Amino acid sequence: MKTAISIPDKVFHSADSLAKRLGVSRSQLYATAITEFLLRHQSRKVTELLDHIYEEEDSSLAQGFLTAEMKSLPSGEW
Repeated sequence: MKTAISIPDKVFHSADSLAKRLGVSRSQLYATAITEFLLRHQSRKVTELLDHIYEEEDSSLAQGFLTAEMKSLPSGEW
């Protein structure tokens, strides 16, 4: 899909230089950058959803599980 965007000259020149250094087209560079940006924000959405769930749900361990967990840890200093 072709699209037209406006970006500051400095960003364009930096992106152009990076694309040349990496040996990829500007289109590939922009597509990769947008993909990484989307993935980063998608993971933030997952984190937000989990935060929302756990602010309403009790996520503490029952005492028996907590005791077993503490016994499974090696003794001594960390």
